[in-house]
Formats: sequence, C-alpha cells, structure tokens
Amino acid sequence: MADDNGNHLAAEPRTSFGKGAARKIRAAGKIPAVIYGHGTDPQHVTLPGHEVALIIRKSNQVLELDIAGKPQLALVKDVQKDPVRQIIEHLDLIVVRKGEKVTVDVTVHLEGEAAPGTTVNFDSNTLSLEAEATHIPERLVVSIEGLEDGAQIFAKDVELPAGSTLISDPDLLVVAVSAAGDADLGEEPEAEAPAEGAADASDEAAE
Repeated sequence: MADDNGNHLAAEPRTSFGKGAARKIRAAGKIPAVIYGHGTDPQHVTLPGHEVALIIRKSNQVLELDIAGKPQLALVKDVQKDPVRQIIEHLDLIVVRKGEKVTVDVTVHLEGEAAPGTTVNFDSNTLSLEAEATHIPERLVVSIEGLEDGAQIFAKDVELPAGSTLISDPDLLVVAVSAAGDADLGEEPEAEAPAEGAADASDEAAE
C-alpha cells in the first residue's frame, strides 16, 4: 500500500530539456520526470535514480516529493524504460492530494489450490478500482482453494479493501475452473491423426 509517510524523495527542479540534457541526468544516476494535473503547469524535476527504481518495483506508488522545500504528493502514472537495457528513462507523475480518489489498475493475486483434477484459467489479472490516492492497495487477493469444476469468480466477487470501489465491469470473469480432462479431450484428435493416416495408407495399398 502506498504510504504518504514513505516514498519520500528530494526532487530537483529541472530547467534543461532535450535528449542531450536527459542523457546527462541519467549518466549522473538520476531520472528526469514531469508532474502534472489539477490544472497546474507541468513541473519538470529530477529524481534520485536508485531510490526511484526500488519504489516502482510495486505499481501505483505515491511519492512524497520535496521540491526545493515545497511538499508535493504525486502518483506514478507512467514509467518509460529503454526497451533493451530496461533502464528507467523518464517518469510521468500526477499531482494528488490527501483524501483524493484516483482510478488505478490493481493486480489480482491467486491464493491456494483448486480441487485435484482441475485446471485454473486466470482470465483477468488486473481490475480497475477507485481508491484514495494515499491508500491504493498493492494487490487484490483471490482464494481459489478447493474450487471445483465449473466454479467461476467475477470482478463483483472479489473482496476490495475499505475505501476502494470497483470500476471494472462487475461481470468481468476473473477466474474459471474446469476439469483437467477437458483439455485432454481436445487433444485426442491430434494424437489419433497419424494412426488414421497410416490406416488410410494401408487401405490404399490393399486396393
């Protein structure tokens, strides 16, 4: 859960722009970022690279920034990475305020094991929620313990933390449990195909 008392970072106002300036910032172990929202002019800042990399390993993090002595809460909205080296190149942040609600996508985590002889189909691994900016859940836990063939869990069945509201379609299928044998039955025709071809060849030879 994002905590307004954690994720505290010192942000430096940025006045130089362009690819060359961004490369210099990254070479110094820092990350360029822009903060926008609430009708304010975009703020361009520089953040400490190592600390940011640790924080954004979890999604939907709220940063408590100190921008030249001025506090500012900001939600990490987008992380741009180098596609090859996976180095963080830029962050987009949205201004948030304590008590304000934001819409975020939260990961669904399955817990437990379904009944023996069944297969679990994980259809939707994220759900959209409206939650307080400073109390965004890190994940939603769904128990599949002991679920039998034919069991289904929809978005409306997922337990949400206090203060969160479901934005996704309530009838969105999250998990479906089926008999493991159903998949085997579907593979049988492919397995039998060579044998049938061999039989056809024998018939032609006999003719």
